[in-house]
Order: sequence, then C-alpha cells, then structure tokens
Amino acid sequence: MTTRVRKLAVLSLVLLVALAGCSGMGGNDAAKENGNYDTGRSDGGGSGGGNAGDGQADEGSPTQSALVVQQRMLIRTGDLSLSVESFENTSRVLTEFASERGGFVSDSSQRVHRRGNDTWTTGKVVFRIPKDDFLAFFERAKQAGEVQESNTGTEDVTDQLVDLKARLDNLQSQRDKLRALYENASDTEDVLAVQKRLSAVQSDIERLEAKQQSLEGRVAYSTVTVRMQEPQPDSEAETPAEKSWYDTGVVSAFLDSVDGVVVMLRAFVVGIAYLLPYLAVLGIPVGAVLLVRRRSKSNASSVTHVTEADENEAADVDEEANVDEETDE
Repeated sequence: MTTRVRKLAVLSLVLLVALAGCSGMGGNDAAKENGNYDTGRSDGGGSGGGNAGDGQADEGSPTQSALVVQQRMLIRTGDLSLSVESFENTSRVLTEFASERGGFVSDSSQRVHRRGNDTWTTGKVVFRIPKDDFLAFFERAKQAGEVQESNTGTEDVTDQLVDLKARLDNLQSQRDKLRALYENASDTEDVLAVQKRLSAVQSDIERLEAKQQSLEGRVAYSTVTVRMQEPQPDSEAETPAEKSWYDTGVVSAFLDSVDGVVVMLRAFVVGIAYLLPYLAVLGIPVGAVLLVRRRSKSNASSVTHVTEADENEAADVDEEANVDEETDE
C-alpha cells in the first residue's frame, strides 16, 4: 500500500504541475487580452485593493504613459531602391558607413548583365543597423544614388515578448518542481514519468528562448535592404535617315569619291606593308627554285638544239655523198 500511495502521490504532483502550467498560460493570455502585461507583480489577498488602486493611478499618470511608450519593443525595417553609377563603389561606401555605427552586412547578391560589349550590374545588400542609427543610415543611403522607391515599416512585438517572458517563467517554474520530484522519486516508473515530462518542458523552454532571442535581435538591429541598379546602355543608337544617292550634293559626292580613292590607296599601301615580310621570307627561296628550274630548262633546250643541228649536219653530209655517187656513175 505504501508503494502505491507514493506512486499515486508522484503522479498526482506531475499532473498538478502540468495543470498549473496550462492554467498559467491561460492566465497570461487573459492578461494580454485585458492589456495587463505586468507579470513581475503578484497580487496578495490582503493588499489587493490597495495595489489595484495604486496601479490605476500609475497607469493614468503622464509619466507612466511616457515610460510605457519608451519601452515598446519595435522592429524597424527599411527598403530602398537606387539607381547608382557604380554598384561596387556604392556598396563599399554604405558598408563603411554602417560599420562606423556598429552595423554589418547580413546578406548581399549581385548580377552582371551583358548586351554585346556593354555590361551593367544589379543587386541588393542587406544591412543590420543598431536601432538608434536606423534613420541616420536610411537617410545616408538615400543620398548614395537616385531614389527609385523607398519605404519603411515598424512592427510592435512588445506583446509577443511579454507573452514569451511569462510563458518562460511558468515553464521554468515547472522545470524546478519537476527536478525536485525527479530527485525524490525512488520508483522506476515514477522516475520515467517525471523524466518524460521534464524533457518536454525543457524542449518548450529552449524553443521559446530561441524565439525570444530572435525577436530581441531584430529589435536591437534594424534591417535595411538597399537594391541598386546601374544604368543600362542605350539599346538602339539613333541613326540618321538614309538619303538616296541623287540627293547628295555635287561637292559632297566629289569629296566622298576623293576620300574613297584615298582610303583605297591607303589600304593598298597597308596591304603591301603587311605582305613585305612574307615576300622577304618566302620570295627568296621561291625565286631561287624558279631560277634553278629556268636554268635547267635553258640547258635542256640548248642540248636539244645542238643535237638537232648535228643530226641535220649528218643528214646533209649523207645527202652530199649520195649526190657524189650519182655523179660518178
């Protein structure tokens, strides 16, 4: 009986802790809906009326209202589109200006466009700027080029952060109670039950802490996105309307013809200048080969002529001999 009673007591405590967490979250949501975010103050039974009266008096005072306005948690963002002469130079200048005020570049991208031999660059640079220097940086960025579009935005996350703080306090309280139960638990089933619930609570705490840190980081450092575009080259050059050849003046036609002749002669001279090295290198061997072949042909023709002359002379001698023989007869 003792073991069962102890087991039931531990399970009852675990359920009570879970129910307390749920009721605490519900209470925080109700408080948020009613506009009461003062989670650090607990209302006692005997002094409830006095505290309520003091709270109403404080909320109605101008000093308290100004304090609440100053403590609002605001996420500020800016978006700017510029036409700049040089993407690289403008990006470098703004980066240096941001660094001087404790800011940094969180993201950047750029693209080089090509059209024939012309290029231009477009892209964006995302800056994270301390919240107190947001306006100064945004105005400085607007002076870096020709503004095409600009806008700023503000998101109030005070309610979210207050709600996260309340939920974290509640979960941390549950975690402390569960740790105490875990240390005092002796039965295996009780240990496993408490450990399972403790693991779930710890996961919720880490998730909420990460969300809280993200919101606080966005509040502390405003985001300014600067989109920049270099001017595009002219797509089509303006060309004068073509005229018919007979619309040209006589003097202009003559001068154009003279220019054409000069250009032709100059091209001819330039072509010869280009060919001279090749003629010097290739002309001598080719000329030598042609000269040798010519001499060979000349020698061959001389031999042929000599041979033909000898044959003719021999024929004449034979003919004379035949004539002499006929005469003797």
